[in-house]
Amino acid sequence: METACTAKFTVMFSEPWWVGIYERASGGRYEVCKITFGAEPRDCEVYAFLLENWNRLQFGPSLPSEHAPDGTTRRVSPKRMQRQAREEIRAGLGTRAQQALAFAREQGKQERKRLTREQNVAESKHRYALHREKRREKKKGH
Repeated sequence: METACTAKFTVMFSEPWWVGIYERASGGRYEVCKITFGAEPRDCEVYAFLLENWNRLQFGPSLPSEHAPDGTTRRVSPKRMQRQAREEIRAGLGTRAQQALAFAREQGKQERKRLTREQNVAESKHRYALHREKRREKKKGH
């Protein structure tokens, strides 16, 4: 069975940096990756970056895709594709991608909170163990 794969890469200016948004949908799942560039990247630089760092791109958690999972996509004529590209350039970043990035940010925030909490608990247990050890040493009378 073939699964339809669609990918879209958008480069836009998001104050104060240039940002690339890579969206992909395959197997009924939708994922987004945000790439921050410094200065305005040229087309060849973007292409080289994607070729070099393809396996290191970190996509957010996958969401259910709006596309049909059975891979049924119709062929789009080149003129229609150009028209859609022009409209997307004018519109900017899609709301679906914004929602996916916000969801990924929230997931990262919760993960950092959990890790920080675990580190704080471990640190307090360690400090308490040192305190008890000190008290034992004082009672021994050395």
